[in-house]
This record gives sequence, C-alpha cells and structure tokens, in this order.
Amino acid sequence: MEATMKLKLDEILGHYPPDSNRLIPIMQEAQETFGYLPAEVIHGIANYVGVPEVRVFGVATFYAMFKLKPTGKKIVTVCRGTACHVRGGARILTEVERRLGIKPGDTTPDREYTLETIACIGACALAPTMVVNKETYGEMTIKKVTEMFGDKGGNK
Repeated sequence: MEATMKLKLDEILGHYPPDSNRLIPIMQEAQETFGYLPAEVIHGIANYVGVPEVRVFGVATFYAMFKLKPTGKKIVTVCRGTACHVRGGARILTEVERRLGIKPGDTTPDREYTLETIACIGACALAPTMVVNKETYGEMTIKKVTEMFGDKGGNK
C-alpha cells in the first residue's frame, strides 16, 4: 500500500474501535475518502477489525453503495423502475450510454462520469428520471439528455 493511502486509512481507522460491528461505517468513511474501496484498503480494514478479507469483500459486494473500482466525478444513475420504463426510461438510458460512450457500471476514460442504473429512484411522478450525483432530473427526454451531456463520449 502506498504511503499516502496508508496514512489516510490509519487516520480513518483511528476514528473507530477495532470492532467488527463498526465494519460498515469504516467502509463508508474509507470509500468517501478514496472514492472507492481499493483492495489494499479492504485488506487493511479486515486486519484492523479482525475479520477475513472475504467478509469485507462480501459486504462491499452486497451493498450497492460500495464501489470496488474508481468512479467518475459525476455519478449518473438512470431509473429502470416501472413508471420510468413505461414512460421511455429505456430510451433515456440508451441515449445516455450513447452520449457518454459507456455502459452501466462503466466510467468514462477521463473519470468524469460513471453510469449506473437503479431499480427505482422513488420519483415516479417525474418519470422518466435520472440522478446526477445527488440532483434528480425528471421528465427526461432525448433532448434533455443531449443538452446535459452533448457528445461527452465522442459519439455522434
């Protein structure tokens, strides 16, 4: 583990007792600090709280909030819920994919955007919806997607 990462992780771990019951809050703070959970950080957390690495990895893969690879500065989440689907959500997702040049789960090469989907954002009255970071955009159209992203992925 590089020295800077180790210092940051040690600082995070210092906020918590070495108790496996604190695993999720430790992981949340680590992800907030690093932007994702690198393998070295998972190893360090596991050693600190006294659990096998596979347990930390299991928690990280069980909860959608945890990321195991770097994400973009802007997280674009497109709703795939029933209301959004009925109102054209699939077309919105396809257009976002085309504009950014990536598929759900991927990040643009410049690490500006990460594209995700979610079962339901919970803003059904505004369907189709998407969230960019923590801002919700409703009644999405192809035109709105174009205005938001242009050709970020270099696609026409």
